[in-house]
Amino acid sequence: MPLHSMNGTAHTSTTSVHANLIASTTARCGLSPDVAVSSYIVAQAGYAVAVRALEEKPHYNEIECLDGTFQTIREGDVIVGVLGERQALKGYSGTVPRQVQVGDTLHVLNLGGIIGRCASALPDLGPALRVEVLGSVVVERNGRPVHARIQDGAIEPQDTLSTSAPLVMVSGTAMNTGKTMAACGLVKGLADAGYDVAAAKLTGASLKRDVRKMMSHGARAVSTFTDAGVVCSTQGDMAPVAKGIIDHLNASAPDVIVLELGDGFIGYYGVDDLLVDRELQQLTQAHVVAATDLAGAWAAERVFFERYRAAITAITGPVTDNAVGRRYIRTQLGIPAVNALQQSQHLTAIVKAAVHGEDAAGSVPSPGSVTPNAAPEVAGSAA
Repeated sequence: MPLHSMNGTAHTSTTSVHANLIASTTARCGLSPDVAVSSYIVAQAGYAVAVRALEEKPHYNEIECLDGTFQTIREGDVIVGVLGERQALKGYSGTVPRQVQVGDTLHVLNLGGIIGRCASALPDLGPALRVEVLGSVVVERNGRPVHARIQDGAIEPQDTLSTSAPLVMVSGTAMNTGKTMAACGLVKGLADAGYDVAAAKLTGASLKRDVRKMMSHGARAVSTFTDAGVVCSTQGDMAPVAKGIIDHLNASAPDVIVLELGDGFIGYYGVDDLLVDRELQQLTQAHVVAATDLAGAWAAERVFFERYRAAITAITGPVTDNAVGRRYIRTQLGIPAVNALQQSQHLTAIVKAAVHGEDAAGSVPSPGSVTPNAAPEVAGSAA
């Protein structure tokens, strides 16, 4: 049976391969281990491809699979991942080549199974793992085979968002600053207090690990940018994608939505797009920022004050691991400094107060009293 492109044009026939590892990035495609592949490959982000591992590595050598487990890549393993770009400060950066053919050598760019051509590697991780392209993955839709891609059936972007449950943004000065720990701590604290919590990761590189953690900590509904058909948030304005995800989560009528922003607010992952957006600013009741050191905390306060025109509700992360950092942030920056691991209840109390427009020491209304926020009538982003 001939393969058809998305516009109905017939191309080459397909063959079958058995995949040892199916990356979580492909979750929306609904794949099983025995997949059909074609030599006709669409070289665009979001299209699923089958590749064979050409080597093994001692570090950064795993794939997050559909069931959430991380499996080590062995030489010769057939992996199903998704073509995509990545621009990471603390990881591999790469792009999708203009043309991809069977037999080409590409690389595994992240643990979620992004496949592309590595342009820059982090020395600590060594060279990116090389893979040989076997073909594009094919699925049956409406009675005929078409290329599998994560954009099909994805959450639709929205240009405007007029109302939402209160938003709690968790951002950071860089990768690996403790954002997920803080987000999960807030989800648990709010859920334990009786709030119906939804959660999402709005920027980053495809990986289900963080939203799975949020769900395990008590979030009733979760989503991620991959559910909106984005492999890695490196291109275009992420605000419409974020608004689509937030609107999707509001369908479950949560009391509050906790949102983690991957990478740092300075960088290529689109965090700045979200923090300058006027509608999202109006809908956000709390900003928690994770930082590794005092320079990062100081810079965060300046950027939020001068660019985002927003107050930071609390600073967390490694900079708050002991009293020295907490004291500087509190006395010199005038911002609560709370360690998400050591002081999770305190952080939750501060955020609950912010959600309801109260001082942390003030009384906090019950979960059911939270009212949806309304965005301003004029949409758009601040410059």
